[in-house]
Amino acid sequence: MILDSFRLDGKVAVVTGARKGLGFGIAEGLAEAGADIVGVGPLPMPETEKAVTSLGRKFLYVEADLTSQERIPDIVAETVAGLGSLDILVNNAGIIRRADFLEFSEKDWDDVMNVNLKSLFFLSQEAARQMEKQGRGGKIVNIASMLSFQGGIRVPSYTASKSAVGGLTKLLANELAKYGIQVNAIAPGYMATDNTEALQKDPVRNKEILARIPAGRWGTPDDLKGAAVFLSSAASDYLTGYIVAVDGGWLSR
Repeated sequence: MILDSFRLDGKVAVVTGARKGLGFGIAEGLAEAGADIVGVGPLPMPETEKAVTSLGRKFLYVEADLTSQERIPDIVAETVAGLGSLDILVNNAGIIRRADFLEFSEKDWDDVMNVNLKSLFFLSQEAARQMEKQGRGGKIVNIASMLSFQGGIRVPSYTASKSAVGGLTKLLANELAKYGIQVNAIAPGYMATDNTEALQKDPVRNKEILARIPAGRWGTPDDLKGAAVFLSSAASDYLTGYIVAVDGGWLSR
């Protein structure tokens, strides 16, 4: 039955930035589909653990600050030691810095690129090595952005990183296909999270944004669950190198 292809029973999914927001929603969605979850981030995530274990799934927290790549090998090693395998990687962790282009600092450039791109690359590399070693394929899901397609304003390092995530998703798909690893991305539209709090509270920008979204509302973490489960499951085995926009129609307008 086709719905069985969406099940993730027996799979272990690593989700970076799973403590809140989009990462929390994705982790919960994957657990609802049957996966055990490894939450990666600099701070404990008891709410994520509670959501996952209440579904009868296992949860493992791995502490790692992804502004540095130092802990990346440990993330994979601790995942395998704790839960036995690594089948799915969701590169969700991301940060944003806002400033006018003429005032943008090198630190704000480096911080964003380290988390959003460099750590994504090297964690994907480490995870793919483990998946290849296991010999049964795997799934890598990157979190892209509307700014993988558009320029935006006042977020140069974020735009650069998310544009690169789009291109890197395609490259990884090409190189990892021979190992049975599919690599895709989700590009969330305007989502009601901490990263967009300033925009939500700005009456002018909030009105402008909502006017362009055909769905007429900001997205929520729950809106990403379906795409995340699909791209992490056998239902997407012939889909790779693709960016799925979950944007309420933003790019269509």
